[in-house]
Amino acid sequence: MRGGARRPRLAAAVLAAGLGVLTLAGCGASAGTPPDAAGAVPATSAATAPPVTPAGTAPSATTAAAAPPVAVAAPVMAASPPVRVQIPAIGVDSGLMDLGLQDDGTLEVPATGFPAGWFTGAPTPGEQGPAVIAGHVDWGGVPGVFYDLRDVVAGDEITVSRADGSTAVFRVAEVGRYDKDAFPTAAVYGDLDHAGLRVITCGGEFDHAAQSYEDNTVVFADLVVPG
Repeated sequence: MRGGARRPRLAAAVLAAGLGVLTLAGCGASAGTPPDAAGAVPATSAATAPPVTPAGTAPSATTAAAAPPVAVAAPVMAASPPVRVQIPAIGVDSGLMDLGLQDDGTLEVPATGFPAGWFTGAPTPGEQGPAVIAGHVDWGGVPGVFYDLRDVVAGDEITVSRADGSTAVFRVAEVGRYDKDAFPTAAVYGDLDHAGLRVITCGGEFDHAAQSYEDNTVVFADLVVPG
């Protein structure tokens, strides 16, 4: 890939470490009862439309066949840590902290409702592969940074500002809500042939006994503008 050495295969590393469900185990657990609306509405699942192939020009009498289309490589960027994430459609504008793994192998979560964080074990946003950003849906009974993430739809843009001064703009391809016992590990952390982004928070019903939400909301997006 352009922009530096490739990280080890993330999906292989996740599975080798026994992280079959690398979810946000604590993204909704905090002191106080969460707002009733938090996670109550399932995220809309929407896939990107298939690419449209422009009609080719009919060959002339002296032309045997039309020239094949030229493949355009998907954009990728050099490695650079992200410092801010913006999702205009839901009013998100947050700094980013580093997130690693907890002792039990689950993804670390921010200590409070703000800011969001990025998983340092994945590619940086804009690099080839799946970058991962995570944050709370609520905290202490008030909305967290990704309280409205379930309202994101395909076509929305996510902008990530990076430490080197560059900006990576992603377009949402799909939004899904998944039971934590059936988290789509391969889809979220699996290798990609392009620069992708996954934004994760909690969703679904709140389990008062476990002090956590039952589901995860995941936004899948692809890099469209490196700059």
